[in-house]
Amino acid sequence: MNLALKLVSLLSCITTWSSVLALIPIIGRYYPNEQAALWQLRDSVGSSNLYSNWTGPPCMNNQSRWGGIACSNGHVVHLVLDGIRLMGSLPPAFLNNLTLLTKLSMRNNSISGPLPNLGNLVGLEYVFLSRNLFTGSIPFDYVQLQSLKEIELQENYLQGKIPPFDQQSLIAFNVSYNSLEGPIPQTDVLRGFPESSYLHNSGLCGNPIKMPCPVPPAPSPSPSHSGKKSSFETRDLVFIIAVSVLVPCLVIFVFLWYYKRRHRKETAKNSAILYFNEELGETAIELETKKMNASQRALDPERTAELEFFEKSIPAFDLDDLLRASAEVLGKGKLSTTYKASLESGLVVSVKRVKDMNGLSNKEFIQQMQLLGKLRHENLVQIISFYNSNQEKLIIYEFVPSANLFELLH
Repeated sequence: MNLALKLVSLLSCITTWSSVLALIPIIGRYYPNEQAALWQLRDSVGSSNLYSNWTGPPCMNNQSRWGGIACSNGHVVHLVLDGIRLMGSLPPAFLNNLTLLTKLSMRNNSISGPLPNLGNLVGLEYVFLSRNLFTGSIPFDYVQLQSLKEIELQENYLQGKIPPFDQQSLIAFNVSYNSLEGPIPQTDVLRGFPESSYLHNSGLCGNPIKMPCPVPPAPSPSPSHSGKKSSFETRDLVFIIAVSVLVPCLVIFVFLWYYKRRHRKETAKNSAILYFNEELGETAIELETKKMNASQRALDPERTAELEFFEKSIPAFDLDDLLRASAEVLGKGKLSTTYKASLESGLVVSVKRVKDMNGLSNKEFIQQMQLLGKLRHENLVQIISFYNSNQEKLIIYEFVPSANLFELLH
């Protein structure tokens, strides 16, 4: 019985120690290749702080043993070395062994040389390398970091063009105070960042900095491979030049011809002269055509080209009808002559040809006619229409058969 109890107790102890020994590698796990990569960094840009602190395993008991790093499951996941006077260039491939790194921050140092290659860090979310002495271009493989959330590269000496970042996860971006050049890529992501993200890069252009990009010059024609091709090109050039000259001239000629023809037709009715032939003992209204040039039109901008009617009940007639009408003189004075005009339609009207308006302008004459044309009274002869130009002023009245004033008033 005692022997059996001793065997059970021994087996229990063996099982317990086996479990403890199995946990020791997990608790004390670290990865020597990550340690070697960090020591490579320390030796390249290290300061006294790193030499005194970065000794032994970087991670132990799932905790960081070195300043500036954070661990998870024995792996280095954060590398934050801000403002500790790091100098020199970064080792070319030291980050290749820190494959689980999610945050890289080395702000406010004096690190020079090119930016590090981050293409192997598929889980990288934060890149803070601002306020250093980095030179060269921004690596194109940065656009492949699909988990990237923030990247700060401002206040360095970077050159070249901005890669077309378009990661939907990217919420912060800054490349100001560098020497970048060329158009800003118009991706949906980069268009969403403010102007301050791009300022003080004298060579950048495009939105959102509101600096227009220069138009690229037209490509120079390739040299001719044969004399025949060259002659064809010369002939085409001559043809193009000839067409470029002749077509506008032809258009101008057609326009002037059309304008002159139309102008000739319009000016055929420009002025009417109503005169009385005393020797023949009869009166006629005739049209004396006078061509008015452009300067005459400019001097007479208020010319009324056609008759203006006030009474809608009177059968309509135009200036041509009036000029063709037979006429006889009813009265003649210093200021006007009055005619009886019988139109071909049978309508009879009185036409007063005004000689002198005492300096009354065309505009004032039209205003007076429009005012008088609106007057209606049983003892007033009604004004039917009027005609106005620099040469003639005609007033057309309702014709009243011969009678004395007493009979008309009573």
